Amino acid sequence: MKGNVVNNKISIAPMVDRTDRNFRNFVRMINKDVLLYTEMITAQAILNGDLDYILGFDEVEHPIVLQIAATNPEEAYRAVKIAEKYNYDEINLNVGCPSDRVSGNMMGAYLMAFPKEVANIVKAMKEATDKPVSIKHRIGIDGKNILPASFERTLLDKYEDMVNFINTTKEIGVNKYIIHARIAILAGLDPKQNRSIPPLRYDEVYRVKKEYPELHIEINGGIKTVKEIDEHLKYVDSVMLGREIYDNPMILTEFGKYYGKDINITRKEIIEKMIHYVENMEKQQLRPHLFLMHTHGLFHNIRGSKAWKRAINEPKADSRTLRELLKKIEDL
Repeated sequence: MKGNVVNNKISIAPMVDRTDRNFRNFVRMINKDVLLYTEMITAQAILNGDLDYILGFDEVEHPIVLQIAATNPEEAYRAVKIAEKYNYDEINLNVGCPSDRVSGNMMGAYLMAFPKEVANIVKAMKEATDKPVSIKHRIGIDGKNILPASFERTLLDKYEDMVNFINTTKEIGVNKYIIHARIAILAGLDPKQNRSIPPLRYDEVYRVKKEYPELHIEINGGIKTVKEIDEHLKYVDSVMLGREIYDNPMILTEFGKYYGKDINITRKEIIEKMIHYVENMEKQQLRPHLFLMHTHGLFHNIRGSKAWKRAINEPKADSRTLRELLKKIEDL
């Protein structure tokens, strides 16, 4: 099975401070099929941190991908070797995060300027695991004031630059690329601005799939509706959504057609599952807020949204809070 990617039409993007274990469990209360990602976890965090807290997940979260950020092959190898016992379905290397903190440590989108080093990192990862290894990256980068002054070009935003990156890394066996269809501007924009200001260039992602039909190409960036998903799937293998699912989790009920089923779960049924989950947290003396903070969008754009957010934002909100809300909600 080595090298076989997880073939899934829809995935949820890795999001820092969002796609943690609690949010992933919330997703599974609604949809059991979409491909989940962890938050981006640095190799250093794996080498030095509380492993069960950083890497632990529940069986219900499968299929799930571990995304790591690494700056050299040695630490990548050691981190993936440690992660092996947690049985993730796929390992993903982040070469797309535009954060200046990440770039300052020579990780994330910064590495797009060094495709040979990325190839070496992925090679080390593949030596550490039999699980498939994929890459998430941007279509290019603007590395002005960040890349070394010796670089002849710090703006690597041409289609040919992305193709060079792909050609270099696929030589060591990468066959799945998740491509955010914007360049990353490494200095001058924060991560939020990097998700909206650089223009989307979907056509270039489509072109990669057309020219490399043997590769699994997944598209990411600005995708919010099933209609948009259907349009992208005419040209690529799979689609990744991020903030839209976090802000409007009930969109997950619309994805059943991609898995040959209907998803008819109601908000009432979801809240009943939430009560059970929070009660388990309380038994373990864990703060329910760590879970409830991820459920703000359950009533997105419908009556009751403000009341729901207000109630679950209370620091002492717990399973009793959920039971009281369930009694008050009508027409779920």
